[in-house]
Amino acid sequence: MVRYFKVSHEDSNPENFSRRKRKGFLAAWLSKLNVTGWLIFANIILFLIFELLFGLFHVEKYIYLQPFNLFNNGYIWTLLTSMFMHANIFHLFINMLSLFFIGNFLEMIIGRKRFFWLYMISGIFAGLFFAILAFLFGNSEIGIRIFSSSETFAVGASGAIFALAGVLCFLTPRNSVYLITGPIIAIAIQAALVNFLAEGVMNFISIIVNIYIFISIFSMFSISPGFRAVSIPIKMPFWLLPIIAIVPLVIIGLFVELPIGNTAHLGGFIVGAFYGIYLRLRYKRKSQMISNYFSK
Repeated sequence: MVRYFKVSHEDSNPENFSRRKRKGFLAAWLSKLNVTGWLIFANIILFLIFELLFGLFHVEKYIYLQPFNLFNNGYIWTLLTSMFMHANIFHLFINMLSLFFIGNFLEMIIGRKRFFWLYMISGIFAGLFFAILAFLFGNSEIGIRIFSSSETFAVGASGAIFALAGVLCFLTPRNSVYLITGPIIAIAIQAALVNFLAEGVMNFISIIVNIYIFISIFSMFSISPGFRAVSIPIKMPFWLLPIIAIVPLVIIGLFVELPIGNTAHLGGFIVGAFYGIYLRLRYKRKSQMISNYFSK
């Protein structure tokens, strides 16, 4: 414990203390962030900036990823900007919560630099993977349901987040994790009803679903088993999590139009899986130690 309370000569220097004090709370807080924290901060700030630009100048097509604009108009930068934009506050909240837990865990294992480049490269690849499949195969009704249309706009950090999960599938495959299935079921039901109910009724249902999803998320932090059951959590090994999070939604998407980028998730997972396999082969002893430690 000594090292946590050790005060160096530099720390005890009044001038240095005054300098840190002048930096202000925000600067001091930012200086303590890890890569995951910086990415969350960047996502939030850029979301607010983009929302402001949309309101003033209507530049959505220059920020969102759209396969048509990417390949026909050369909007290559949208592969990056779309990673830091989200459909709404709720979408941002869900992704940043996932990034907080999965990101901090993986960054602790593989380090800051590896984590940062994995996040950025996998997010770009996930968007490109989505765009290529939508552009080539989203020309029929069944193609649109599976791959989306080339006119579809896509945003979000979930492709990169699925890459992080993909790495953990191979580094900590037996580590137990919970998938909250309640929100997934609620979103599927909401999508199934959209063609059968009036717009006003659907808006009301949308509010109810969003409230339920928030309750489901926070219920997982409760010590009460009964309250946690609200989210319908399913315990599973980490290697199974991305599969369960992708495959059922692809099947449901064949019958119901879901506002979820399954192919982007798959693209991100592919990058993460390959990187996880590489780490296991390159660092066999360390990988086995990590796997054993987190299988307890």
